[in-house]
Amino acid sequence: MVGGRTNISDERLFSFQFPERIGALSGFLDQIGTNWNISLFHYRNHGSDFGRVLCGIQVPQGSRSQFRAFLKELGYDYTEETDNPVYQLFL
Repeated sequence: MVGGRTNISDERLFSFQFPERIGALSGFLDQIGTNWNISLFHYRNHGSDFGRVLCGIQVPQGSRSQFRAFLKELGYDYTEETDNPVYQLFL
């Protein structure tokens, strides 16, 4: 993965732990639907029970509470990385 500067409005950055099971990704995509735009998606697994996913998602101010409900319902461990200075330098 190579970084580069972009100017994507309302982009939020999250690191997720996707369970390594059939349907984990399609379940995520089905639940996110057409509500939000995925602007970045990077998957990495090292043979463990979960895959690490770095995901940029455009979340307009008016739908942030709906997005938080989506994350809760999704049930995957995640960390918001939007304000992480390392990611800000890299991306």
